[in-house]
Amino acid sequence: MPAIHFGVTVPQIKRTFEESRSAAREFEAMGYDSLWVCDHLYGPQSPSIPILEAWSLVSALAAVTEKVEIGTLVTPAGMRNPAHLGKVIATVDNISGGRIIPGLGAGWMPREFTDFGVPFLSTGDRLRQLRETVTLLKRMWTEPEVTFEGRFVQAHNVVCEPKPVRTMPILIGGAGEKVTLKLAAQEAAIWNNLAGHQGALARKVDVLKQHCETVGRPIEDIVISQQCLVTIAPNEESAGPMIETAKKIFGGHMGDPAGPLAIAGSPRRVREQIQKHIDLGCTMFVMEFFGRDTKEAGKLFADTVLPHFK
Repeated sequence: MPAIHFGVTVPQIKRTFEESRSAAREFEAMGYDSLWVCDHLYGPQSPSIPILEAWSLVSALAAVTEKVEIGTLVTPAGMRNPAHLGKVIATVDNISGGRIIPGLGAGWMPREFTDFGVPFLSTGDRLRQLRETVTLLKRMWTEPEVTFEGRFVQAHNVVCEPKPVRTMPILIGGAGEKVTLKLAAQEAAIWNNLAGHQGALARKVDVLKQHCETVGRPIEDIVISQQCLVTIAPNEESAGPMIETAKKIFGGHMGDPAGPLAIAGSPRRVREQIQKHIDLGCTMFVMEFFGRDTKEAGKLFADTVLPHFK
C-alpha cells in the first residue's frame, strides 16, 4: 500500500504572517507531511480582502520549518513572467533544502491578471500557456541555458542557477477532462482534483487513467491528490451544526460538506471518508480545516486520524 500523504493549508487570508508562521510550525510538529498556500494576488471574494502573496510566503515558511514539504495550490501559469517564476521557485527550493512542490494551473480570476498588467486569455489559451510554462520550467531546472519560443511563453538564453535541490514534483491542478487531465497524464508528478469536483473523483480518476494509457504512462507514476475541506468534531452531535455552517459559508467552492465523499463528522466518520478516497486511488490529501482556529481542528485530526494511516 502506498504511503498516505496528509497536507494542510496555512492561514493566509485576513491573517498576519505571524499567524501563518505559528500555524506552519505547529502543523509540522503535529506530524503533517506538507503545508500549502493558495496563489492569489487578491482575496477570492474581493480585491480588498488582505492576502499574503504565495511565493513570498512559501519562501518565508521554508526558512522557519525543517521537514514538511511546501506547495502552492495552485500557481496560475500566466499570472507572472514564466521564466522569472522558474527562477523564484528554484531559489525557494534551495531555501527549503529541497522541499518544494510547485503546483501549477490555468487560473480563473481575471482581475489578478489584468490589474497587474498581464493579459487574461481565453480558457483554451490559458491551458496552452500552462503547457508551455511546464515545458519551460522543466528545461530551466535541468539545462544549462534555455531558449524557448512558444506561442505564449518566450525566454532567450535563460540561465537558472542554482538549480533546484531535487527534481521537483510538479503538481497540476484542475478537473478539465480533455486538456488538463491529459496534460497531467503527460507531465505531472501529482494531479490534484479541485474541491468543487470532489464528488466526481471516481470519474476524474478514470479519465486520468484513460489519458495515461493513451500517452503510454503508468497511472502509478502519478500521485492522485484531493483538495478538500475537513470538518472534524469530537462527535457526530457537535459535527452536525458545523457542517451546516460550512455549507452556508463555502457553498460549492470547497465541495459539498455533506456530500458522499465529504470528509466531515466525528474522527471515526472522517477516517471512513478518507478510506473511500484511498479506495479510489487517492493517496494525497490537501486539507483545509474548517474553523477560525484551524490549529484546533488540526490537532484533533492529528491525534485521532493520522495514526490510523501512518
